[in-house]
Formats: sequence, structure tokens, C-alpha cells
Amino acid sequence: MAYDRYVAICHPLHYTIIMHCGLCVFLVLASWTLSVLISLLHSLLVLRLSFCTHVEISHFFCELNQVVHLACSDTFLNDMVTYFASVLLGGGPLTGILYSYCKIASFICTISSAQGKYKAFSTCISHLSVVSLFYCTGLGVYLSPGATHSSL
Repeated sequence: MAYDRYVAICHPLHYTIIMHCGLCVFLVLASWTLSVLISLLHSLLVLRLSFCTHVEISHFFCELNQVVHLACSDTFLNDMVTYFASVLLGGGPLTGILYSYCKIASFICTISSAQGKYKAFSTCISHLSVVSLFYCTGLGVYLSPGATHSSL
């Protein structure tokens, strides 16, 4: 979506030529394929682990990290792949989004009319709100200290 907004604002007359149906399908398929391949990689890495017999996850939602750390075998490879995938799948799109919006902001500064600036910013605000909600929630979940469970 960030690329779509970039093309719509910075190259409005070429929008239909640049953002043709084939490119949109390619972007969706590339995103879906990468997600499936990363999920398959994590699943195959979890299958190679050995688990103890009496293991219970005390949450309704079990994450990959929780399942991996319940294993009785060495989880170093799983941890490294998880960190690498997090950087790749989280940092890569974030870098593209930030670059795209820096280009958009520099283009908007060249617009002379206040109405034109307002219209350009209003097309970006919904995407920026969703992106910030997604990344801030993820940072809040994964950077906050874990909850402790008491037996009381």
C-alpha cells in the first residue's frame, strides 16, 4: 500500500500505467508466497525438535516461541531462524514504508496550495494509522516483560 500511495501522489498521471493489474497480482502473490515459505520453514524446524512427555501450554494462544522453548532438545537453530525471519519480515517492509513516506513527504512539501497538501496527506493517513497500529502493537507485545503466573 505504501508503494501504491507513493505512485498515486508522486506520479498521478502515470498511476494506471505503473500500478497495472499484473503488478498488483505479483505483489499479493509475492507476499503470500513469502509468508507461506517462512511458515513452512518454522514448521519443519519445530518437527525436528524432541519434546518431553508432560508438556502443557497454559495459554489459549500458543506462539511459535512458546512451543519451541518447551522442547527438550537444543533450540539454537530455531531461535536464530526466528530472529532472522523477524528482522526480514518486520524490518524489510518497515524500511520500504518509511522510504516511501519520506519520498511522499518531500513531494508534498513542493505542493504550493494548502488544499493540495491536505488532499495528499488525507490519502496517506488511513494507511499510516494501520501501519502504526500494527507495528506499535507488535512492539508492545514483544518488548514488554512477560507476565508471571502465580499459583495463588
